[in-house]
Amino acid sequence: MSLIEITEKKYNVCIDLAYYKNTNFTGKKIYSQNKCFIHEDTLPKLLSAISIAKNLGFKFKIYDAFRPVEAQNILWNFCPDKNFITPPYIGSPHSRGIAIDLTLIKNEKEVNMGTTFDYLYKESYHGNTDIPKIAQKNRLILLGIMTAAGWDYYEKEWWHYQLHNSKNWPLIYKPLNKANIMKNKNV
Repeated sequence: MSLIEITEKKYNVCIDLAYYKNTNFTGKKIYSQNKCFIHEDTLPKLLSAISIAKNLGFKFKIYDAFRPVEAQNILWNFCPDKNFITPPYIGSPHSRGIAIDLTLIKNEKEVNMGTTFDYLYKESYHGNTDIPKIAQKNRLILLGIMTAAGWDYYEKEWWHYQLHNSKNWPLIYKPLNKANIMKNKNV
């Protein structure tokens, strides 16, 4: 198993990890660095999605990818809602390194998706028609790009994509030092 760092320069994406800042839904900075990692098995699908997005005039902004188990525990303890946070005893696809949270940007600006990332209400669901038509269209563009590249999606979060059969990958409890992005053990 190998985690690969996704950098802005090498992959032509914007890295803006939500849990590196205190403006996420917990109000706490959880990660110590704005570094993005994915499992090596996801790289071909991510490269395909990046290429499709580029052909349509878009880039990706990545909010989260590999998420240490400790971070998953923090999120669950703050919001123990199975609709939005995978219980730690089940194991998040993020903690397996095979999930990514992202949006589209065009001309260096995020496109309208109807809600912010990590908006934990039904307006974030795929197919929600209570958001502006342009946001519905943009969500469908993102969904089309990601599924065409071979990703699976989570119906309750427009930003979340993962490999199919996510439980086939083990949880990553002790990532390599370079992927140790946790702020500290007492967060």
